[in-house]
Amino acid sequence: MKISISNMSFEIPFLKFTAHAGFPSPAEDFLEPSLNLNKYLIQNSAATFCVKVKGDSMAGSRITTGDILIVDRSLSPQNQNIILAILNGSFVVKKLLISNNDFYLLSDNKHVNQIKINSEMEFYVWGVVTYVIHKLSR
Repeated sequence: MKISISNMSFEIPFLKFTAHAGFPSPAEDFLEPSLNLNKYLIQNSAATFCVKVKGDSMAGSRITTGDILIVDRSLSPQNQNIILAILNGSFVVKKLLISNNDFYLLSDNKHVNQIKINSEMEFYVWGVVTYVIHKLSR
């Protein structure tokens, strides 16, 4: 597998078989030549970037401090998408709720209130979050 970050590239082996999350399956001795994560994770490379998360307002969606989001600016935000937005000068990661032509930013944490977007707020959607990269053990 080749991972490109800026001008750096890494080769990682990619096993051809699938790993079952239920009962184990017999081992298969097949190895794919490589997995191109850019091709697998990114639809539009010119409009896609990564951003690191700080905070726990999206913990219910399993997005927490230290995670890396892959964000695509070419996608149109849809109802219930997780988005990266600018709200009053700060970047935020929230779930977008569209209801009766009103826009709300929802946190996925019961201790954080939803935000109704109004005309007095500075609000821009920077992109739609397409993938989250996080460690399983911290």
